[in-house]
Amino acid sequence: MNRRAFVTGLGAVLAGALAGEAQQPKMSTIGVLVVGAPGSENFWWLFQQAMRELGYIDGRTVRFEFRSDLGQVNRLPSLADELVRLKVDLIVAWFTPAALAAKQATREIPIVMAAAGDPLANAMSGVGRGAGR
Repeated sequence: MNRRAFVTGLGAVLAGALAGEAQQPKMSTIGVLVVGAPGSENFWWLFQQAMRELGYIDGRTVRFEFRSDLGQVNRLPSLADELVRLKVDLIVAWFTPAALAAKQATREIPIVMAAAGDPLANAMSGVGRGAGR
């Protein structure tokens, strides 16, 4: 799948997940949790661009809270906990370790996974558990 199609599809999923929030006066907040791998800056740029194309503009129609582990995967659980404390409406997790950290941090906030493998299979095999949880 090409990047453009992926990001557009991700934007459509997010738009659907936030549709219920649109009726409330509160501005929705999307937490973005990424593994600081090569390309994470590119993902962040493409993500924001796709969201703008759907009418979600940071600071005007939605607020983004971006968190990167900066290449230190053991930081993901505390970053996911921080997004939960901020009461974001949705978490976008880029790569499997970020998705697993988000899953461990909350059962109430919806999580959208981007560029992630099968989190259930990975959780069963122990992948991503080295983060101190």
